[in-house]
Amino acid sequence: MAAGRHMLLMLAAAILFSFTSSGKSHEEREPITRFKQYLRFNTAHPNPNYTAPVSFLISQAQSIGLQFKTLEFVPNKPILLLTWPGSDPSLPSILLNSHLDSVPAEPDKWSHPPFSAFHSPETGQIFARGSQDDKCIAIQYLEAIRNLILVKNFKPIRTVHVSCVPDEEIGGFDGMAKFVESNEFRELNVGFVMDEGQASTNDDFRVFYADRSPWHLIIRAKGAPGHGSRMFDNGAMENLMKSVEMITKFRESQFDVVKAGRAANSEVISVNPVYLKAGIPSPTGFVMNMQPSEAKAGFDVRLPPTADPDLIRRRIAEEWAPAIRNMSYEIIEKGPIRDYKGRPLMTLTDDSNPWWSVFKQAVTSAGGKLGKPEILASTTDARYMRQLGIPALGFSPMANTPILLHDHNEFLKDTVFLKGVEVYESVISSLSSFVEPSG
Repeated sequence: MAAGRHMLLMLAAAILFSFTSSGKSHEEREPITRFKQYLRFNTAHPNPNYTAPVSFLISQAQSIGLQFKTLEFVPNKPILLLTWPGSDPSLPSILLNSHLDSVPAEPDKWSHPPFSAFHSPETGQIFARGSQDDKCIAIQYLEAIRNLILVKNFKPIRTVHVSCVPDEEIGGFDGMAKFVESNEFRELNVGFVMDEGQASTNDDFRVFYADRSPWHLIIRAKGAPGHGSRMFDNGAMENLMKSVEMITKFRESQFDVVKAGRAANSEVISVNPVYLKAGIPSPTGFVMNMQPSEAKAGFDVRLPPTADPDLIRRRIAEEWAPAIRNMSYEIIEKGPIRDYKGRPLMTLTDDSNPWWSVFKQAVTSAGGKLGKPEILASTTDARYMRQLGIPALGFSPMANTPILLHDHNEFLKDTVFLKGVEVYESVISSLSSFVEPSG
């Protein structure tokens, strides 16, 4: 009889444990489910689907009582703005930004379809284009706000806005660049911005206080055409090759600094050749016994905010593409390099910036640790806010994660995603509660 009672008690305990474990597992799965739903929208260029993900995000915002509106400064390129009103709307607001679009993926080079959001039961890895860059943070923002509202009954002092913008992956010119110039943006009275960062391969979270600014440099050379057997001065190809040689030496000098450990890749000026166009086409390839009269090359140039753009322009004009060698050039600046006061586009990461202190403490309170603040090697939409003089930090809480943005088999582990939600709860609550001391 006692043995029977013992067996019944054991069975009841097992059922109870199964029920509570199942309940906890279900609770943890809901944010992951919503994350995977968002990942399945194909927002890859050149034809991103913006309508479906915007509708999805609006439904999520409505489920937790956030206000929403959509703006279009260019047809079919919506900007979604979600708002959580604060108790003191006179204070500058917090803006949490992410982008809707993603870069293309080559399905045949992925182990799982890139918009399937395949979730490995063994590793917890969620495979999808945009899982790191940067659909994760949009859902993490919303999940953190969901928990603050529904679980913690938290009420912000400052108003919190969440923006989801188009076209970041192709420069943001029809998205954030248009948004920051609008009356709608000015009315937000933004005081501080959080935007995307990158994964960290160690325990630290990475944080970015600036981006490098991209220039597209096109150099053209002209010269007299001639027979392929002739040796003469100032041929188009000869002049262009001289320029390539000089640019290569400059590139090596910058890269040597990086390889010596004296600077990060993002802290130097990078110049990389991306195309060369010359020669006279023939039905079988190119005419081999004729020197062309024109040649040109394209270079991807990236300038850190510490670089002097005027010095680089002078170097291009006097050394890389001098007119005395029958050369010309074109610089296409792909976004701002200075703010409205002519200052470098950088956000201070010391105690002189009170937002930095609040942010850093919030990450620590959530059990996180920040690495040394960095300049991002590429660009984000944060540069458009920094151009207005608004402090902006790039931050994606993904520790112990390989950096796979724009790579094949991009993934994010479910546990890393959920930890990020916790971190954002701390960050959002701290930033929206911050009131600068008077006097």
